[in-house]
Amino acid sequence: MQADFWLERWEQNQIGFHEEEINLYLQTFFNSLKIPQKSKIFVPLCGKSKDMLWLRSQGYEVFGVELSPIAVSDFFSENNLEPKISSHGKFKCWKSKGLCIYQGDFFDLKENDLANCMAIYDRASLIALPLDMRQQYVDHLKTIAIGISHTLLITLEYDQNEMQGPPFSVNVNKVNQLFEENCSIELLLKEDVLSKNEHFIQRGLTRLIERAYCLKHLKIS
Repeated sequence: MQADFWLERWEQNQIGFHEEEINLYLQTFFNSLKIPQKSKIFVPLCGKSKDMLWLRSQGYEVFGVELSPIAVSDFFSENNLEPKISSHGKFKCWKSKGLCIYQGDFFDLKENDLANCMAIYDRASLIALPLDMRQQYVDHLKTIAIGISHTLLITLEYDQNEMQGPPFSVNVNKVNQLFEENCSIELLLKEDVLSKNEHFIQRGLTRLIERAYCLKHLKIS
């Protein structure tokens, strides 16, 4: 899956993956990670998620990365934020108080870009990637997220014979395979959420399991 796919989705406003409300699992579990206030939280493939505003409201600084210029522009305009825009290497940097979004390719991030980040919030990154890109994504995280202590990870699981992603199905075994070398993995919640997601029923799903994990990073090298 190439960058053009996601750029086209935003251009055509095919963004069913975008949540208008603050994610419930974020509100329920993030503070239990005990990340000190004023720490910087990394939100990969952030889109225009309002979850970033919630994290900021909890006293954190937020650093996101997003490929689509439409998503980044919409985030600031829809939330009445006036960004300062500058260039940073291959990225365009959009900043407002407590918020910074790099508009560009996640895989162009370097270790210095995440130097002060202490935690990751991943609701829509891992499940946005097809199977052949997930290991590449995790491997890149290992090289750039040296100082990360915890990740709050949210996944979906369903029968991909019933629906093709994105979002893609990521089961427990795959989470373990990707992260167990460098993280301790705690399952925080498992819930069947199909009844709350009419658009997935319309796409043919008969079961949709959402899981929230706490990943405690033991070593990233």
